Amino acid sequence: MSQEPLITRAELRKRRQQADHELSEQQKQMIKESENEQHRREKEIDRFYRKEYKKKQPIKKTRARENQKSRQMNTFLGKAIALVAVLIVLVYLAIIYL
Repeated sequence: MSQEPLITRAELRKRRQQADHELSEQQKQMIKESENEQHRREKEIDRFYRKEYKKKQPIKKTRARENQKSRQMNTFLGKAIALVAVLIVLVYLAIIYL
């Protein structure tokens, strides 16, 4: 009886390559699943912030427009104060001379 090895080196090499190949396939599949999960999470985050963006109302006020309104109000109030002052003077003159 000759003692032959139970597994030859060539057979052992083939098994290792097969195991490495299967392992690499599993790793590829796990990487692909993790990438899909990451992509899905990024989409959820993008949707969340997109909704937040849609909730915001568009800005209708500008600094120039607000300054213009302020100037218009100031001129109107200035004219109103001058008119009231003139009317008060007229009332005092009417009271004094009548």
